[in-house]
Amino acid sequence: MSANTHIPAYNSQQAAEPPASLVVHSQSQVLELGYASGQSFRLPFEFLRVYSPSAEVVGHGPGQEVLQVGKRGVGLQGLEPVGLYAVKPTFSDGHASGIFSWGYLRWLADHQAALWQDYLDRLAAAGASRDPDPNAPPTPSASGCASHGKTPTAKIESI
Repeated sequence: MSANTHIPAYNSQQAAEPPASLVVHSQSQVLELGYASGQSFRLPFEFLRVYSPSAEVVGHGPGQEVLQVGKRGVGLQGLEPVGLYAVKPTFSDGHASGIFSWGYLRWLADHQAALWQDYLDRLAAAGASRDPDPNAPPTPSASGCASHGKTPTAKIESI
């Protein structure tokens, strides 16, 4: 984490209210979380991709994190309910192994500004970019449609 920001560690044991709705805004590339209290949060797809809780991103232990580069413009091709506790997005770069629990999504929303700045700081320190490499081979297209599927606790829709 950046020396200028303090971001509390995510606590997977802390209970979190499930969102009442999840809206995939394809054009603006954000996932909107709506809560029964009236609160709502908008999480950009790129932000979700670079903070995916998958082993591909966070590794299998401390110090094994993999800085995600070239993810500007990544899309969300699907959002699948996982039981009563999470969703599993499928991103346009083929990444589909992260399971975002309600608690993790809320933690991302609560610390979005600091997490984003930390990501930008880490990119700069690595001399890396958010922009995709124009010489990279195309990524496989993942299938799925974000406009279908409901969980008992959150309606998922795409607009």
